[in-house]
Amino acid sequence: MQIQDQISNWIKDYAQTNNRKTLVVGISGGIDSSVVSTLCAMTELPVYAVSMPIKQIQSQHDLSIKHGEWLVNKFTNVKHIITDLDTTYNAFKFEMQIDFNNQHAFANSKSRIRMAALHHIAGATKGLVVGTGNKVEDFGIGFYTKYGDGGVDISPIADLMKSQVWQLGKDLNILQEIIDAPPTDGLWEDGRTDLDQLGGLTYEQMERAMMLDETIIDESEEKFLSIGDIDLLHKYHSIRKPNLHKMQPIPIFKKQ
Repeated sequence: MQIQDQISNWIKDYAQTNNRKTLVVGISGGIDSSVVSTLCAMTELPVYAVSMPIKQIQSQHDLSIKHGEWLVNKFTNVKHIITDLDTTYNAFKFEMQIDFNNQHAFANSKSRIRMAALHHIAGATKGLVVGTGNKVEDFGIGFYTKYGDGGVDISPIADLMKSQVWQLGKDLNILQEIIDAPPTDGLWEDGRTDLDQLGGLTYEQMERAMMLDETIIDESEEKFLSIGDIDLLHKYHSIRKPNLHKMQPIPIFKKQ
């Protein structure tokens, strides 16, 4: 059985075991959400594929719309919903920007507003919010918003590296425009890409760094690496370390 069928069956089994009737997934025009929404559609369960523009670059939103149309044309169980959250975000920003005007915080707030919308749809349709994070993002560098795109019910591609997601996209015949598009979280009004946010490291480099990090037991073993790999590993750690809190359980005070 091919990996796409394995994942799709896993999603369907989880939904049915937990008496969930629908699958809800946000689509951004990126490869991860395009692959996940397609895998959801393959379950034959009712799927809500939701485009949620918030001050989004038009070219990114256009890809989201194209993928939504592709899904609807290919699968009879998919509804493509376009929910413009600009007004919601503008009201939130108006309240926050006087005392808490921070660009990074506002980018994360966009993600959390989107997630609130997805959970509302899931709550109204007895559904599951399906995550779109891959392995290097979710468990390598923590490249997601806590309680935003990280706040999902299930995460079907979180054990796949980005390169594997790209390959899966090709196998699923995802639109070539989406496969070729520079990865981005769509949260920045200046259109910055993942490469811009990650210090110039490509996903290929981060995957290698993650592999090295999982292989090396302690720093003394770094002497066996090339200078290039040592530098790569240090850059990876500099991105990973500030985000470790996202990947760990919420700290709980234990009474004596």
